[in-house]
Amino acid sequence: MITHETHRSTAFQTPGSSQAKPAKANRSMWPLYAILLMALAPVVAAFLAYFMPQSGLRPDGHNNYGRILDPQRPMPGAQALPLTTLQGQPFNLESLRGQWVLISADTAACPESCVRKLFILRNSHASQGKNVERLSRVWFVTDDGAVPQTVLDAYAGTHMLRADPAALAAFLTAEHSGQQGIDALRDHMWIIDPLGNLMMEFPPNADPIEVRDDIVKLLKRSRIG
Repeated sequence: MITHETHRSTAFQTPGSSQAKPAKANRSMWPLYAILLMALAPVVAAFLAYFMPQSGLRPDGHNNYGRILDPQRPMPGAQALPLTTLQGQPFNLESLRGQWVLISADTAACPESCVRKLFILRNSHASQGKNVERLSRVWFVTDDGAVPQTVLDAYAGTHMLRADPAALAAFLTAEHSGQQGIDALRDHMWIIDPLGNLMMEFPPNADPIEVRDDIVKLLKRSRIG
């Protein structure tokens, strides 16, 4: 009897034991699955980036903040864009060829948005260290009004030049037409390269740190100016 009961007990336990072993084996596979998933993730991401650009995984191909103008526009001569200093003396923009020129434009009254642009360009210029001499700043004044003395004092060193707004818009905001181009003058800032080409435009309400960083990159990578 003892032998029979022992045999029967063993018979009942054996199926249970055989069922427990696969469950344990299945649980032990999860770390392997996790490793495989981690190994395949970069491959899948690369596949999606290449074949599905709409997925947003593909890099833009550039890291500049300002918009690169394409095509670039050569600076106009004195006849196409007559300029005078605030004292009424003629000024030829060609005299700044060979430098990077930081540009803003606004009315002589220079509201807060105008002061902000002058401030950004002045500080971006001043922060360039040993490259500071490679840059000039120009503020195009688009009317005949008087510039406040506080602005004259705060932004000494900036070339303040009176310009006809229509002629200036034909150069700086050529993608707009008529009054839209003139209105766009007060929204943006620009850069002219040392070869005399208008090559970059910054957006309205530009981030001052991003503007400065773009200028740093231009000076670092450029072999001209």
